[in-house]
Amino acid sequence: MRRFNNTFHHFNGFVLLGFSEWPRLEMVLFVVISIFYILTLFGNSAIIILSRLDLRLHTPMYFFLANLSFLDLCYTTSTVPQMLVNIQSHKRNISYIGCVAQFFIFLGLGSTECVLLSVMAFDRYVAICQPLQYTVIMHSWLCQQLATVAWVTGFSNSLVQTVLTFLLPRCGQYQVENFFCEVPAMLQLSCVDTWINEVEMYAAVVVIKVIPVGLILFSYINIVRAVVRIQSSEGRKKAFNTCGSHLLVVIMFYGSAISGYAYMAPKSNSAKLKGKLLALFYGLLTPMLNPLIYTLRNKDVKGAVKKLLGREQEQGWNMS
Repeated sequence: MRRFNNTFHHFNGFVLLGFSEWPRLEMVLFVVISIFYILTLFGNSAIIILSRLDLRLHTPMYFFLANLSFLDLCYTTSTVPQMLVNIQSHKRNISYIGCVAQFFIFLGLGSTECVLLSVMAFDRYVAICQPLQYTVIMHSWLCQQLATVAWVTGFSNSLVQTVLTFLLPRCGQYQVENFFCEVPAMLQLSCVDTWINEVEMYAAVVVIKVIPVGLILFSYINIVRAVVRIQSSEGRKKAFNTCGSHLLVVIMFYGSAISGYAYMAPKSNSAKLKGKLLALFYGLLTPMLNPLIYTLRNKDVKGAVKKLLGREQEQGWNMS
């Protein structure tokens, strides 16, 4: 009973310290984050709309890309609006239920992205290594099943970690050393040994991050072998362009997310700042850059944009 009382002592919620130790930096970040968030909403929404409207984008690759864009929209929205309100109002409170919900959603979406990126690598592997059987293998039912597995796996992991983390007694500690509720920051509030949670967390890292990375490496090793055997330089260039975008997104996401674990228990102010900036990077910057990376050199998406804009211009002329 004492454990229960300690665990649920702060019904009023938590205080998200964020970047409060650096007030000048906060004002700069408010402007930068607002701009990045708007770009994130616009870019990812555009990919979702284009993939629905243009028949040329009704392929497995763009089905998974639309899933990734929807995921990134939710990913940033789960933390950024709260952070902007906290910076502007200087009221850094978040309710207990709000913190639990943010923790569960953010972790679930991040875990889902890890698995989804490996699914997208498998899609590229089949497209390049088995081109004649691509449409047979990657049929719509399989694509839907793979996407479902990614979402269910991600949120199952999040459910387990959320329950274990919020059952820990905090003995009156309620100041979260970050701008949102996440695993390392919440574990630091506990007044008991958290080794069980840490073991579970690292086990989850193996399942959610290491295994997908292994599958991605396996896919790309076979892709490189297949591309080397392509005779025409144009074919090799097209294959590398197709995979290069996905590989860059993988490096950015996994690199920043895994690096964040180096700052799980920061001691100095500089280490705290680095940890928070890393969290900001994989929580906002990566979702903002994903649409740019995937569309910058993509002729299909550029064609879909021109077609959509041309259609709107025609409708405008007809109405006038």
